[in-house]
Amino acid sequence: MLKDIIIAFFLSLSPLGEAKAGIPYALLKGINIYLALGLCLAANILVYPLMHFFLSSINRYFFRWRTYKKSAVFVARRAKNGAKNNIHKYGYWGLMLFVMIPLPGTGVYAGTIVSYIFRFERKKSFLANSVGITLSSIIVWCVTLASMRNI
Repeated sequence: MLKDIIIAFFLSLSPLGEAKAGIPYALLKGINIYLALGLCLAANILVYPLMHFFLSSINRYFFRWRTYKKSAVFVARRAKNGAKNNIHKYGYWGLMLFVMIPLPGTGVYAGTIVSYIFRFERKKSFLANSVGITLSSIIVWCVTLASMRNI
């Protein structure tokens, strides 16, 4: 059981699925439904400070390597293009909505990149990302619980 909790935590921390993968994994492995939501949500909220630290400190050193620079610019362009209409029109509310949508390519990683690119205030963008990922996690949690009852 501890192994499944650790896996769910790291799934929620990873850019491959965030809480959209961690919550269903935890619930399907029989972890308490409230522990699953809280643990995966906490891991996903932890992404923002880690990612912001990476972008503001470590990222510039990696730009020396052509392969990293090329892939980083690709990811940044994709995040910017996916969110720019909402961000320009609605500001922090748009950022929250962008992060809230439980689809691939949206989430805290993309939200952090977008807030970094658009130079949003750090505290406000953390709040927008946190609220967005909380709502997204609740949606995924409810849908997973509802689908498990039908199995």
